[in-house]
Amino acid sequence: MSEAPPPLQIAEVFYSLQGESSWAGYPCLFVRLTGCNLRCSYCDARYSYEEPGTAYSLQDLLIALKGLEPTGQRVDLVEITGGEPLLQEGVYPLLDALLADGRRVLLETNGSLSLARVPAAVHCIMDVKCPGSGMADRLDLDNFRRLTGNDEIKFVLSDRPDYDWALTIIKQHRLLPHHRLVFSPAAGRLAPADLAAWLLADALPIRLQLQLHTLLWPNRRRGC
Repeated sequence: MSEAPPPLQIAEVFYSLQGESSWAGYPCLFVRLTGCNLRCSYCDARYSYEEPGTAYSLQDLLIALKGLEPTGQRVDLVEITGGEPLLQEGVYPLLDALLADGRRVLLETNGSLSLARVPAAVHCIMDVKCPGSGMADRLDLDNFRRLTGNDEIKFVLSDRPDYDWALTIIKQHRLLPHHRLVFSPAAGRLAPADLAAWLLADALPIRLQLQLHTLLWPNRRRGC
């Protein structure tokens, strides 16, 4: 008999609209894993590493996801997020199981851990940490070559120096035109209109992304 996959420590499992990335606006099932190896200054999900999670077996988690779907409906889009999901060994059997079930799988990762074992069919959203996060030195630069055209790269910007730094990274690693790029303003730090003005002035093929869920449900911090 094959060995059972390791249990997963889960902060929350929920159904909502995808709030970020190029998939924003689509109904999506979310699995937020506990634990993170970074401590970004603007983190909006500190509970994912400050509070204990709930242990799920792979089978129980798949059942829980099916139970979140509206009656008689199937939700094809699933996002695995955190925290940092790649810290848990059980994430790899989970990704495989979701793909085998015909789901479109998104993986949001902070870019500090290798993407080498992530299945090619998974859509990676790599969140590159800018200097304003305090974690810019933790990026695994080799991940840029591990990404495919199906993946995307997100920069959360706190100020103009972060913007300029991100453009330098994009140029140094030749990320355009091969990758989908997203710039998002850090809430309370950078005015979205300022970021919009910079992108318009530079005429770059980079998507400006606001967190849709924070606009729809401004008073909710979980399950959205």
